[in-house]
Amino acid sequence: MTEPASFSWTPTDGSRRPFEITAVVGYGDDAWVRASADVLHWKVKTRSGFRVDSPGPVVPGERVSVTVTALGVTVMEPVEVVAVVQDVARVGFAYRTLPGHPVDGEEAFIVHREGEEVLLTIRSLTRASPQQPWRALYPGLQLIQRLVRWRYLRSLS
Repeated sequence: MTEPASFSWTPTDGSRRPFEITAVVGYGDDAWVRASADVLHWKVKTRSGFRVDSPGPVVPGERVSVTVTALGVTVMEPVEVVAVVQDVARVGFAYRTLPGHPVDGEEAFIVHREGEEVLLTIRSLTRASPQQPWRALYPGLQLIQRLVRWRYLRSLS
């Protein structure tokens, strides 16, 4: 749904809220090598305050538990990697949420190059989880998503 291999993205799932943002995370070959390796090893998540129970690189079909603790409350976010892209100018992955996740949808983290610029693009499609209490908390979760996305953009700089 978030098409990490595609340079342009036109969301077609009208039932989920689309989001896309891009930021520069560095310049040149050294930044490219570092950011490419980091994105495929969950660093966008771990440097943003999450814990990931997978020590290795992302693998299509892998189910992973992502957890975060805030204000003394630990939230588990089960996900499944649905796509991985690795080519000379584009590296990244997408995961879909699994039952028990606070939202329902898909999120992608893509590192790509434009000349000397190394960029991180985040794409997501989300809607309220069908499970309570997450469904009732969805309006507040949308505010938290904004904060988390800002942290994601800074994670590879």
